[in-house]
Amino acid sequence: MYIQQLSVFLEDRSGRLTELTRILAAHDINITALNLAETTDCGIVRMVAGKPQLARKVLEEAGFSIGLTGVVCVNIPDEPGSLYRILNMLTEENINIDYMYAFSNRDVALAVIRAEDMAGVTEALEKRGVKLLSQHDIYQL
Repeated sequence: MYIQQLSVFLEDRSGRLTELTRILAAHDINITALNLAETTDCGIVRMVAGKPQLARKVLEEAGFSIGLTGVVCVNIPDEPGSLYRILNMLTEENINIDYMYAFSNRDVALAVIRAEDMAGVTEALEKRGVKLLSQHDIYQL
């Protein structure tokens, strides 16, 4: 079960991230998770946001370069060792993670995972009873 992640390439200049969030706010699009990484020339924002198709459209219209990628969002207990157990399940299936980001609100922890073998990630986790969040769980509908 995949959800869509937006990957946004930002020029390395002041205010560009602010502009991105202004556009999403103006279109009533909520950001559920966000990760910002820098390279030598630009930033890459990876985010899970409500209404991903609309988010892509309005950001592209504003001149942002956008990609949509399938990722898995895992619901895990917010307790020591939970992330290890998830990662160990994937290691046991020889699945290499390309990147991930995680967050917690003290009630539940969520991890967004991207790997080359996304079908393998889904299969490995679901057969072990791990809850994967659906589009309905994450997005504004």
